[in-house]
Amino acid sequence: MFAFFKSLRKSVRRALLPVAALALAACDPAAIGGITAGSGPRIDTSQPVPVALLVPRGSGQGSDELLATNLENAARLAMRDLAGVEIDLRVYGTAGNAQTAAAQATQAVNDGAQIIVGPLYAEAANAAGVAVAPRNVNVLAFSNNTTIAGGNVFVLGSTFDNTADRLVSYAARQGKNRIVVVHAQDVAGQLGRNAIQQAASRSGATVTGTVDYPLSQQGLIAAVPRVKSAVDNAGANAVFMTAAPAGGLPLLSQLLPETGVDPSVTQYIGMTRWDIPRQTLDLPGIQGGWFALPDPNRANAFRAQYEAAYGSAPHPLAGLAFDGIAAIGALAAQGNARALTGAALTQGSGFQGASGIFRLRPDGSNQRGLAIATVRDNQVVVIDPAPRAFGGAGL
Repeated sequence: MFAFFKSLRKSVRRALLPVAALALAACDPAAIGGITAGSGPRIDTSQPVPVALLVPRGSGQGSDELLATNLENAARLAMRDLAGVEIDLRVYGTAGNAQTAAAQATQAVNDGAQIIVGPLYAEAANAAGVAVAPRNVNVLAFSNNTTIAGGNVFVLGSTFDNTADRLVSYAARQGKNRIVVVHAQDVAGQLGRNAIQQAASRSGATVTGTVDYPLSQQGLIAAVPRVKSAVDNAGANAVFMTAAPAGGLPLLSQLLPETGVDPSVTQYIGMTRWDIPRQTLDLPGIQGGWFALPDPNRANAFRAQYEAAYGSAPHPLAGLAFDGIAAIGALAAQGNARALTGAALTQGSGFQGASGIFRLRPDGSNQRGLAIATVRDNQVVVIDPAPRAFGGAGL
């Protein structure tokens, strides 16, 4: 159970610390590039729409190559579903780094691209956005890091804010409105904590305490008694955990009940997907806990469609490329020459994507229709379905 911590420290350092470093530079792409959210090119709706797809191909990492292929496959799958719209899709490899992403984004626009879908990593997406902002081109990045969002950059990945809003509002309606947040001291943990605090302020719930821990086995174990004290002292009735199944979740879900934080009294709630990987559902400590996930019906339909087309299951992130093309196609089908402007991309009704409804916001973030699920007898059970349109419960 504890073996993951050594490798986790290395992977978190590589993946997250550069994001923190670029936060100041990326918080206002509009100021950097001179583009506003309402900007974008005029398109000829009688011609195929030129779209560039930026994928992490060329990095030398097998995982990046696999994901790049899955993203391209999903984009082409979405193109098959478009009615009355043709997409001229050109694919560019970013090698998973910012400098190449900026160069490839520039090349894509030179080649005629009027909108960019991708890239994946936050630094690369930020660099691509800055590079093409003077060209009046919008970027639909696969990242979920909202520190790079704004101006001409929109993030398609599911965000902490979206997940927190859905979970906290549902918990408050169930009377689980006094919350202790348990989070790692890394960037992801801090962003998750902030999202829960902000969601609580919007929903009428109260964060009665926060408990952080370093990314180490000893640090997490030492935090558990502090969680118990925070719950008891404030009379909390919910514990939000930002930890992922590949991180501290297995240890937390074991130690908290053993320390006396009774999950039948204090609701356990997770900010990450507890159904990935599948074996996470077998953890005794998460039985009865709540987490959010995309609309299972839509997600299963996309999976079946992808498997039928390509003979294998899609990567969990592949649907983001499908979503980007689906949004572009839906807008272009309206015959509006301004279909790719920020104003059009942020239409309130949103779009139907691979895993349910979603919409882009003027600040570059997004909102997705999520379901609330619990774990019962080692199985996922949806207890509050994902909405089918915006404006419903939890949105």
